[in-house]
Amino acid sequence: MGANIAKEVADEKFCETTIGCKNETQGEIFKELMQTPNFRITVVLDSDTVELCGALKNIVAVGAGFCDGLSFGDNTKAAVIRLGLMEMVAFAKMFCKGPVSIATFLESCGVADLITTCYGGRNRKVAEAFARTGKSIEELEKEMLNGQKLQGPQTSAEVYKILKQKDMLHKFPLFTTIYKICYEGRSIQDFITCLQNHPEHK
Repeated sequence: MGANIAKEVADEKFCETTIGCKNETQGEIFKELMQTPNFRITVVLDSDTVELCGALKNIVAVGAGFCDGLSFGDNTKAAVIRLGLMEMVAFAKMFCKGPVSIATFLESCGVADLITTCYGGRNRKVAEAFARTGKSIEELEKEMLNGQKLQGPQTSAEVYKILKQKDMLHKFPLFTTIYKICYEGRSIQDFITCLQNHPEHK
């Protein structure tokens, strides 16, 4: 996982990636097989967190797209990225079986991939169109993605289900609000209210 958009990798532009592997020796073999001067690899043992970063960052990217669609600027988007990262860390700590290393979130799979996804990528792009046009996620997928599906809204639905079951929705307002805007008809304007009232500010 990491900030390694496929086209840029194919064009041999410099990037980094993270391999999460519980077996350190095997992880080093993967690194040896795949690393090039322009594709630099870090191996971490915390593989569950690496996987979670790859999924949860797509929810945050939807929030970044809402910011762009509402023309709220880079400061607001930076807040979405920060608060989204806080919720990613909290979710991993709550639901991973093994220990969660904060250092993993500083690898390419964490903050770097989160930044890339929040400034480019289809989740951000479609969420921006959603905010601007008022069309449904399903309509926009058909119009904009040539048969591809968005990961962010679907992941938010799975995460919402888990959090509701565990009575934890109040601890993850960003994830929860993104789900409700995408699927339950909540006003897009409520997204900013969610940021203003986020528990990280109390």
